[in-house]
Amino acid sequence: VQLQASGGGLVQAGGSLRLSCAASGRISSSYFMGWFRQAPGKEREFVAAIGWSRWGDISTVYETVKARFTISRDNAKNTVYLQMNSLKLEDTAVYYCAASNPGSSRVIPRVDYRYTYWGQGTLVTVSS
Repeated sequence: VQLQASGGGLVQAGGSLRLSCAASGRISSSYFMGWFRQAPGKEREFVAAIGWSRWGDISTVYETVKARFTISRDNAKNTVYLQMNSLKLEDTAVYYCAASNPGSSRVIPRVDYRYTYWGQGTLVTVSS
């Protein structure tokens, strides 16, 4: 499984960005797909993740950004998106996408050690 993250860049506070994560290889739509971020000098933290259920996509978003960030996926393109609105200075970080084979689990993981595959990261810089 290979993951390619893109869409990062420099944006002013209050602006928006959409990150993309294109997956290839032996991956199915049942995989959990997540976004994490790591700010300078800080530990990597969970941002959002999306999974599949028989009733449709399910997702979970870190409470701190829940009102501003949305995760979605296009299974036909094997791509997951993170729409980030009203960006703040503290959103500056390298954003990583990750994938996890759910196995028998139906609970979307919010910890990085549950994710097996990682993309290279894309830098988001929010300026004042």
